[in-house]
Amino acid sequence: MPLVVRDPVHAGPTDPTVIRHRATGEWWMYYTQRRAGLDCSGAEWVHGTDIGIAVSADEGRTWGHRGIAEGLEHRPGRMTYWAPEVLADGAGGYHMYVTCLAGVRSSWVGDAQVRHYASADLLRWEFRSVLDLGSDRVIDAAVHPLPGGAGWRMWFKDERDDSHLHTAHSRDLYTWTRTAPAATDQSQEGPTVFRPAGVYWMVTDNWKGLSVYRSADLDTWTREPYQLLAEEPEGHHAMALEQGDAAAVLWYFTADEDDPAGRRSVVRATRLEVQGGRLTCAPETPVAPLAAGLTPAWRGGTAG
Repeated sequence: MPLVVRDPVHAGPTDPTVIRHRATGEWWMYYTQRRAGLDCSGAEWVHGTDIGIAVSADEGRTWGHRGIAEGLEHRPGRMTYWAPEVLADGAGGYHMYVTCLAGVRSSWVGDAQVRHYASADLLRWEFRSVLDLGSDRVIDAAVHPLPGGAGWRMWFKDERDDSHLHTAHSRDLYTWTRTAPAATDQSQEGPTVFRPAGVYWMVTDNWKGLSVYRSADLDTWTREPYQLLAEEPEGHHAMALEQGDAAAVLWYFTADEDDPAGRRSVVRATRLEVQGGRLTCAPETPVAPLAAGLTPAWRGGTAG
């Protein structure tokens, strides 16, 4: 059966990201812990959210709830945390870039920032900075290393610019400078960037499935004339974990089949491959075990 990961506390996991714990070999999944069962009439159930953690000790075959990321709180009262991006550095540490909104809101509108945290063990996090990304409404950070050791690039959604995707650059994962727009052809969110088959790919959430872009240099992106996971229940806000030179595993959230018209969601995984120059996936096909030797070092693996 295809893999399904649930949140046993609030039944609303979204925005997953996966990394290997270098000390234990476990695979850790971070996700927005939406409160699907909250009694409310507005958007309160998608606010006041923690960052949930699920862990797999068997190469991603099964997952168990591990609690929430500790140390993100930075003021009294309930805060909102969305869309974690987690990666490993070359010095034995980990970094999280997470969207933060103040309080619990009844609508989706309002200021948002990306905050940077660091950790030595993936569980306890320490605040480093609020990123200056040139806007007071930025969400959904995704990071990928630049070729040749030139640093790191971040993609994020700027809601002040019609929800277009923009970029920032860093040489050390601490100081970020906003750079050029990445994709302004449509409104979208939740980017993820990866590189199978020698080509850079970016998958984004257009709210009706996943758009696909490709690039030769991480600078110029072309949208492909097809989508992924566009049939109901659609896939949303995905993260691609590279598994060697020719494939990746795409983690995404979708409606819970037991609650298709409601708030409950689940995280699923599908194998991505490039076939005939086209990015393909088969959501009903079981995903092979995750392999440390095929996972890039910046995702906690031993490849590259």
